[in-house]
Amino acid sequence: MSARIALIAHDLVRIRDNRRVLDGVSLTAAPGHRIGLIGENGTGKTTLLRVLAGVDESESGTVARPPDLGFLHQEMPFEPSATVAAVLDDALREARADLAALDRLGAALAETPEDDERHAGLLAAYGETLERAQDRDVWDADRRALTVLAGLGLEQIPHDRTLSGLSGGQRGRLALAAMLIRRPDALLLDEPTNHLDDAAAAFCEEQLRGMPGVVVLASHDRAFLDAVCTDVIDLDPAVEGPVRYGGGYTAYLASKRAESERWRRRYDDEQAQLAELREAATVTGHQVAHGRAPRDSEKMGYGHTAGRVQNQISRRVRDATRRLEALEREQVAAPPEPLRFHAPALAAGAGDDAIVTLRDVEVPGRLRVARFAVTASDRLVVSGPNGAGKSTLLAVLAGRLSCAGAVWRRPGLRVGLLTQDTVFADSHQTARAVYSRTIGEERTEAVPLSSLGLLTPADLDRPVADLSVGQRRRLALALLVADPPELLLLDEPTNHLSPRLCDELEEALDTGPGAIVIASHDRRLRSRWSGREVKLGVGQPVVGNVFVTSS
Repeated sequence: MSARIALIAHDLVRIRDNRRVLDGVSLTAAPGHRIGLIGENGTGKTTLLRVLAGVDESESGTVARPPDLGFLHQEMPFEPSATVAAVLDDALREARADLAALDRLGAALAETPEDDERHAGLLAAYGETLERAQDRDVWDADRRALTVLAGLGLEQIPHDRTLSGLSGGQRGRLALAAMLIRRPDALLLDEPTNHLDDAAAAFCEEQLRGMPGVVVLASHDRAFLDAVCTDVIDLDPAVEGPVRYGGGYTAYLASKRAESERWRRRYDDEQAQLAELREAATVTGHQVAHGRAPRDSEKMGYGHTAGRVQNQISRRVRDATRRLEALEREQVAAPPEPLRFHAPALAAGAGDDAIVTLRDVEVPGRLRVARFAVTASDRLVVSGPNGAGKSTLLAVLAGRLSCAGAVWRRPGLRVGLLTQDTVFADSHQTARAVYSRTIGEERTEAVPLSSLGLLTPADLDRPVADLSVGQRRRLALALLVADPPELLLLDEPTNHLSPRLCDELEEALDTGPGAIVIASHDRRLRSRWSGREVKLGVGQPVVGNVFVTSS
């Protein structure tokens, strides 16, 4: 087998809009290691992946990358008119080229005598190509393509379908399929599980664990990070820059908590020591000698004694000043106050009366509902494979999608819907301005955007267009909970959010008044859900409120 090459980045600095998104980031990813990038939205996960891939250039620093590198973009690098077959052909291109090269070199070797001067060169080229083909498992590539398509739920899509005819989720899964089929020496993935249901996520995990090369991924999916990663790199601020932890997300949490406590203790200890030294450095001779006049018995030696005291004071002051200056130069920075999600309530309302009912509802090809009701205090999570109609059900409940059948909503019912795609018409305005304009000055004064803990102070006055996908999603969530609706509908609420915020959002969803309905693939969220779960099946109608309690 040929030697695989590590992915090595050193001291990367990337500046955007006069802000250091990456500040001296270094990373070594050896073959066989699967590194997860985590951190608050805006800490540079996507930026780091783009620099590692060579899509963006850093202001300083170096990257040494394997020549065979694959990068899963947020958008596919194909025209909308391209077909599924074209994407698969591109994914299989290298494998087919290796097989063709082996046939060509093999034929040339058979026709070239061993004493011919060309024979040694042909033999070396054949050996190199054979090693590369074995690494890529090219003989199994066509079968692997069928397996990957089935594993990601794409086997029923006609290969002559154009990308413009696919849903956003299907395009995302097809892009991931192309990377898993290729099996490059280094694979960079940005939020690979955003469009995967449980079965597809489990399949993807198995495929990535079998990758012999380097895998670096950014993900909000805590279960996925636990299942796949051999290491986790936290891009949140730390004493000495980004920190690498061995293991998955659960191991990271324990280590991160202990490290944060050590940082806080060190900072508090240093600040106490600095206060003592500052006081010592400003002590006056009067404070030490008590400022009393000499007694008659001391008058002859008083000058000598006073001089000795003053010298001692001077030495102490100089010593304290030197120690103060040294500690001020080397003191640890104050640990940043992490964002903490503080919503007074996510939804408003109470009681067991129905607020929305559906009967004999149908959205052709997407959803059939015989009977379904949501009460004023329901906590529901909707699960099911891709195509089962989870997003469609939420859109119908919200009144955003026309359908056949009977839909009743309580008169005056206030409904809020967080969709998967967050778009702001006035994205040139700052986050603070969009928030104030949307919910009104009176509500903004009562619930300032800064009080919700969803955006850092520095991000409040940045144009929305300059925020990361996760930060824009946080802003959309803020607009909903600032004036809580009676029915809150959240479509994949943990997509694009940092794992820490996902944990905090889970806690908030578990308490408070009002009705909340979530559609989610997030396995960790569903496994810890204290409410009820309704499972949808592809092509199967929703019949009544048949709920399954999460295990």
